[in-house]
Amino acid sequence: MKVFILGISGAIGTLLADKLTARGIEVRGLVRTAVQQADLAARGVETTLGELSTMSAPELAEALTGSDAIVYTAGSNGGTREVTKAIDGDGVVKALEAARLAKVNRFLLVSVLPESWRERDNPEEVEYYFAVKKQADIAVTRSDLDWVILRPSLLLDDPAVGTISLGPAEAHGEIVRADVAETLAELLHEPRIRRQILELNTGTTPIREAVRANVNKD
Repeated sequence: MKVFILGISGAIGTLLADKLTARGIEVRGLVRTAVQQADLAARGVETTLGELSTMSAPELAEALTGSDAIVYTAGSNGGTREVTKAIDGDGVVKALEAARLAKVNRFLLVSVLPESWRERDNPEEVEYYFAVKKQADIAVTRSDLDWVILRPSLLLDDPAVGTISLGPAEAHGEIVRADVAETLAELLHEPRIRRQILELNTGTTPIREAVRANVNKD
């Protein structure tokens, strides 16, 4: 398997890259700087220099060519509207088109639980972020790709737990990024999970078992 990670220099993307390379999987990704490129090269990951927000779909497709799966972990983390639109919105649409051009059918998107932070009085930028993420989810579900959308709850940087709760609808709690990355790795190895939206929260089920429990039996 050859996996291309968009957002490979981010927290989840880096963790996922390490987990996949440890399994002997060829990992590639897109980075913005030569420093990021050198760091990932030292870890056995080939990267392409480029800016997701300014690349055209054909340019991105050239980087994606030869991959078996794409994992989109890039995100603005609720920054300015301009960055949110470019990365969380337009970037996903561009990646879908690039995947089609590159003939890469498997597409995994890391999204967000719609209920996140609803107990707070959110600023307009945060509400805009959730609206853009929702539109990106819709774009993915309307594509003809073999897609999976993973919606994790509040992300933490604590050590991996190794157990989760995963399903079509989950309560909004918290989840460590290492467990999100491990869940993505397992999803990549479970082709029977396709065209599904899965929500992810902390739980008591081992990750591999939780993933297999969501295989569509139809």
